[in-house]
Amino acid sequence: MSDATDKVYICRCEEVTKEEIEQAIREGATTLTGIKKRTHAGMGLCQGRTCRKLISGMLAGKKEPAEIIPPTSRPPVRTAKISEFVEEDEV
Repeated sequence: MSDATDKVYICRCEEVTKEEIEQAIREGATTLTGIKKRTHAGMGLCQGRTCRKLISGMLAGKKEPAEIIPPTSRPPVRTAKISEFVEEDEV
């Protein structure tokens, strides 16, 4: 029977577990960007707003807080209607 902590989701948007992040750290990820590249944590809809602090805490044992640089992020995507991209006479 597996331990309940095996499936603790750190990044809910991308369904990245605590174990996956710990594995990335064991494999050499020492920055938020390194973890993001290995696991896709922080790449979901919230762009890390939910998981960044948790991941930073996991990295805290490896680096000083000032050394933990936040990864780049993009603003959330907003839905758009096709009509917003074409002129009325093209429809």
